[in-house]
Amino acid sequence: MPTVVLLGTLDTKGEEYAFVRDRLTAAGLTVVVVDAGVLGEPRLTADVPREDVAAAAAADLAALRDAADRGAAVTAMAAGAAAVVRRLSDQGRCDGALALGGTGGTSIAAEAFRGLPLGVPKVIVSTAAAGDTSAYLRETDLVLMPSVVDVAGVNRLSARILANAAAAVAGMVTAEPVEVADDKPLVAASMFGVTTPAVDAARGRLGELGYEVLVFHMTGTGGRTLESLAASGQLAGVLDLTTTELADELVGGVFSAGPDRLTAAGRAGIPQVVSVGAMDMVNFGPRDTVPAEFADRKLFVHNPSVTLMRTTPAECAELGRRLALRLNGATGPTALLLPLRGVSAIAVGGGVFHDPDADAALFGAIRDTLDRSVVELVEVDAAINDEAFAHAAANMLNTYLQKGN
Repeated sequence: MPTVVLLGTLDTKGEEYAFVRDRLTAAGLTVVVVDAGVLGEPRLTADVPREDVAAAAAADLAALRDAADRGAAVTAMAAGAAAVVRRLSDQGRCDGALALGGTGGTSIAAEAFRGLPLGVPKVIVSTAAAGDTSAYLRETDLVLMPSVVDVAGVNRLSARILANAAAAVAGMVTAEPVEVADDKPLVAASMFGVTTPAVDAARGRLGELGYEVLVFHMTGTGGRTLESLAASGQLAGVLDLTTTELADELVGGVFSAGPDRLTAAGRAGIPQVVSVGAMDMVNFGPRDTVPAEFADRKLFVHNPSVTLMRTTPAECAELGRRLALRLNGATGPTALLLPLRGVSAIAVGGGVFHDPDADAALFGAIRDTLDRSVVELVEVDAAINDEAFAHAAANMLNTYLQKGN
């Protein structure tokens, strides 16, 4: 019988947790209730009491209560909850995890659930399930479900929401497992809407050559996830054709992956083939969210939620320098492919972001900065989305990987 870990602050959410526990039990599941509350008295008996959660973080519950510091209490109980949930998972007592709460409860549960393996169902019904939730999700498959109303009692609306959450988790943990072959070498690829044809063609070619390709969307989270996987040693190679997140980091767009982007594969010695896909653009939200300082720049509304801004020659020169410097630190086989006829679908001749001066600045800075003793530079007389370019990138990565076997 599958087991669901139900984690929460039972001093403020006892009624709601009892309701969800009973729904899960009625679905035929075993439920382990974990109490992460501190200040008030529990309103529901837990299978793992709050004292044990605090102790798992080397904290004293009474001292946390006496200090009356909510921030410190949340931090300590989050660390303890993470340790408890990991232990339950190691014991085979966590086939799924569910929590309910506001920002405090969400912070505790998110910290605890992020440590569970990818694929283990993890859901939080949260008042914070709106806006930028990246601080809670990070690089995981955690699901935040909007509570709509506050998690404050069981009423005609919250009962439906909480029941749906319980049913969702029950469905996930009781579903037939998916059998997927895992004997092929794993390759991570980076993609954006304007480089999709390139990555699709390269993925097809790599599939023919016997690899399984994981494609990540370069929206900040995607790049950080790719870097995390490369650092974990799970990847055989990286096809990093889309490095647009560096532009957002430089200029202040919404899809920055931070300063560690394009470093993990190099540090780990993983074979990588890199390009400059979508470096012609910085990403913002809806048109009216573009900062006023960029009002005179070349803008393109990609869709109602995303506005693109063309990078200037000066920005492209700095991007080329940063890209080259990061690749210069690689310890494994590395190639940088330049698509001379366009770095994205809209940067080709006739495209709205076609700018030969900006491309020349990008390519020139790369040529001047790249350490050719570390990185192989290949210039291809094609646009990034041309099949010839995509196949050249895939074939080069395959060559590197075969030499390592």
